[in-house]
Amino acid sequence: MIVIQIVLIVAVVLLLLFFLRHHGKSKTAASVKIGFSLFMIFGVLAVLFPDQVTVVANVLGVGRGTDLLLYGMVVAFGFATINTYLRFKELELRYAKLVRAVAIQNSEEPQDEKEAVKVD
Repeated sequence: MIVIQIVLIVAVVLLLLFFLRHHGKSKTAASVKIGFSLFMIFGVLAVLFPDQVTVVANVLGVGRGTDLLLYGMVVAFGFATINTYLRFKELELRYAKLVRAVAIQNSEEPQDEKEAVKVD
């Protein structure tokens, strides 16, 4: 098995475990920002020094630097997808709780059957 395959598989598994276990905590938000910043810095360095990215790619068992960037984007896309899904699930639960609270607050006492049905 090639080194990059192991690295990518481990990265995806760790991302899944991390976000499923720690979503919604302040540490997660900070780590997301740090990870995104590091990824963007790597992207800038890749643009400035493409030959060095190819050297790093060769060390990891990838033929070209552009392929290494593509693999990184696949992992980043997976991260973004999981993060978005978890945020939507959290919002869905918040809305359900809000709807329940409003329904309970606006509930009315049941009427007597005799009062509800008036016979003329």
